[in-house]
Amino acid sequence: MADIVTEFQGTRADFRAVPVIDLSSFRVGQQIAETVTALGRAARDVGFFYVRGHGVPHQTIARAVAASRAFFALPLEVKNRYPISATYPHQRGYSPVFGEDLGMDEAPDLKESFDLGLNLPTDDPDVLAGRPFYAPNVWPLEVPDFQSAMVAYHDATLALARTIGEAIALSLDLPRGYFTARMKKPIANLRLLHYPPHTKGHGQTTIGAGAHSDYGFITVLLQDRTGGLQVCNPAGEWIDAPPIDGTFVVNIGEMLSMWTNDLFIATRHRVINAGGQDRFSIPLFVDMDHDTRVECVPSCLAPGDQPRYSAVNAGAYISKRLDETFPFRRQAS
Repeated sequence: MADIVTEFQGTRADFRAVPVIDLSSFRVGQQIAETVTALGRAARDVGFFYVRGHGVPHQTIARAVAASRAFFALPLEVKNRYPISATYPHQRGYSPVFGEDLGMDEAPDLKESFDLGLNLPTDDPDVLAGRPFYAPNVWPLEVPDFQSAMVAYHDATLALARTIGEAIALSLDLPRGYFTARMKKPIANLRLLHYPPHTKGHGQTTIGAGAHSDYGFITVLLQDRTGGLQVCNPAGEWIDAPPIDGTFVVNIGEMLSMWTNDLFIATRHRVINAGGQDRFSIPLFVDMDHDTRVECVPSCLAPGDQPRYSAVNAGAYISKRLDETFPFRRQAS
């Protein structure tokens, strides 16, 4: 086993751009070592990377984007028929502009959202047990293709996340299925986002999405051509992560940082929609099965070192972090 902790010790470089990784060969069993090395380096040094050659069909993406835009074009009184607060603690439904404050020390986010998860039936055992994050989805009837488009997109991007999870495991000298074995029924929150243009009338402190790190394993993000995503490098500089056709943006979450004892970093990022037009994006927040125990993996602990984090329950950790950023959850919990 390679001593990956010793190999990657040292100060992280002040990156100036987010790297691009092609998954096409890895997906068919070729150039595995090259892809794994590139992905591990990006996860360690940047915490963000683009993926191309991802295998998600263009038509699947296009349908999801069209359905998302159609939903957000509905009148506010219609969107408010599907409040996310009504589904607590399962995180499904609509949240209006200023309904979340990711930055915590900044103004609430200038964005609206619609959340979905695994497409579970009402008689699913975890649904019947009331386990958080396991519930039927909420489907807005006013957008005819919404359900089929989102189920197809969720399935395709979750499959991509599992492929990335296999590469991440190999980069950490773990069995290829180490993480995917813990993703049999994952908390996989799909979030549709609409950022109105940022105008002076919104105030000086208003931001599309406040500076934050994501909470879970990884995030797989589809962004439109508007731009606005920025990533913070070790020098504290905000580096643009512009849209690149045919790619998704992937970033490391806090639980993967815990698993790797901070070898992989959950980099802070934000969104500022200063382009004068509406911005749309669709992140899939990929986490493990609810009761997964998250603790430092052996390959990320040098002899004599101690884990930096106590073990946590995946579902409980995600619930805690969401409670901190959604006012309605703080009131309900």
